Amino acid sequence: MTTGLTSAGADAPVLQIRRLSKSFPGVRALQDVSLDIRGGEVHVLLGQNGAGKSTLIKTLYGAYRPDGGHVLVDGRPARIESPADARALGMAVMFQEFSLVPFLDVAHNIFLGREPPGRLPGTIDRRRLHAEARRVLEGLGVDVDTHALVDRLGIAQRQLVEIAKALSQNARVLVMDEPTASLSEPEIERLFAIIRRLKADGVAVVYVSHRLHEIFAIGDRITVLRDGVGVADVRPADTTPGELVRMMVGREVNTVYRERFCERPGGVVLSIRGLATASGLRGIDLRISAGEIVGLAGLVGAGRTELARAIFGADRILAGELRLEGQPFHPSPPAAVAHGIGLIPEDRKGQGLALIQSVQDNLLLPGLPRLFPRRWYRPARAASLAGQLVDRLAIATPSPSRPVELLSGGNQQKVVVGKWLNAGSRLLIVDEPTRGIDVGAKAEMYRLLASLVDQGAAVLMISSELPEIVAVCDRVYVMRDKSIVGELRRAELTEERILGLAMHHHHQAGVEAPLPKGGQAGRAE
Repeated sequence: MTTGLTSAGADAPVLQIRRLSKSFPGVRALQDVSLDIRGGEVHVLLGQNGAGKSTLIKTLYGAYRPDGGHVLVDGRPARIESPADARALGMAVMFQEFSLVPFLDVAHNIFLGREPPGRLPGTIDRRRLHAEARRVLEGLGVDVDTHALVDRLGIAQRQLVEIAKALSQNARVLVMDEPTASLSEPEIERLFAIIRRLKADGVAVVYVSHRLHEIFAIGDRITVLRDGVGVADVRPADTTPGELVRMMVGREVNTVYRERFCERPGGVVLSIRGLATASGLRGIDLRISAGEIVGLAGLVGAGRTELARAIFGADRILAGELRLEGQPFHPSPPAAVAHGIGLIPEDRKGQGLALIQSVQDNLLLPGLPRLFPRRWYRPARAASLAGQLVDRLAIATPSPSRPVELLSGGNQQKVVVGKWLNAGSRLLIVDEPTRGIDVGAKAEMYRLLASLVDQGAAVLMISSELPEIVAVCDRVYVMRDKSIVGELRRAELTEERILGLAMHHHHQAGVEAPLPKGGQAGRAE
């Protein structure tokens, strides 16, 4: 299928949605939603978690059957009863949760179900498969080994494979659900360049993102959804970020990240000296005190997640010393939990939740030894504690017994935080805590982290969103090439200084990383 527009003309919508409705038991997910998707435009879908964006995408893609309404493709009624129907009509969807097969290589993932046939019936022409995969990746400006197993790739690289998979289908309508959630700034710029190229080829891009600055950078048209209803259809030039937020939530949102910062930290909760790990970290020195939110910044692949995993005991340590409240500490996940360390991983679905278990089970699991020290499980007490956590965190669920996989992304993230709150964690490591959650849920997350440190806990926060790091953290360590290359105190924190350290690849003679006064390049020793 070609990527050009039809003869209907440049202004004719490729895809028209008319009064689409969809309900689930107890939930009206979409109600009479209508919009036009035009070739050569980036059409942004904006709304809080639970506003209906994912339901709309899945209905368009044939994963859900609508209860009412209809879809027109090139002005003609279209029956989309399965993803195969959608693909045949020239639609491709990149879902926020990856649809890759972890134990197949990159090339097979890109062309899954569309592999070039070999000479013998039932075989695959592997040489052509890898050549085609390399061609698609080169078109993206991406250097990924097509023979690598997807399971061995980082989240950012998997995201790029997902994009390549969608583009390999020569789609006329490409839906991108939070495509930049795991990408660094240079990778986001590369993605935007790809999107602009697609626009020039007449492809219609439906773009879902919670990052308002991205919407103004790449969007041509914005549809705002609230509670399953389309409440606005505007152009970026005709609105402001504040107006969009008000449309999304139906009220003013206090977007202040954090009101008070830590002026007098308590005792040192965690200190690390000379840490080296099997995952490639080397010479890591770091300290976190009670009452502080300490940031860990750097580009994707700098080693931030590896450091979080090492502290939690998930990656093997080769050298160095860790002390927890002054005592030597030898990390392993059971020891970390027992000593009050909680980890909120970047991949909340794969590593942070037991998806088929209930909200209650997920909330209580790490804290069971603390809640029931005599190993006598009391269902009434468990239900009461889970109910209190659901109320405290404002988790939107009909019941604590609901499977956690049925919650929206923002509410799933609250459950991951809640389980460590319940376990009484003194040190909370949060890896991309607001990835893929909406403005309102982000504000609640910041309030939650602030309340934890106000009560004497310590937080180590990894984030790729520099405005978030600058607005939330008391101090920031910047990583590059699996090492810490600088520390910035609160008064020195700016996005430019963080990026300067994160991207300064070569120490040439007489050239130093752009550090503020009092900043340190590398470690103190």
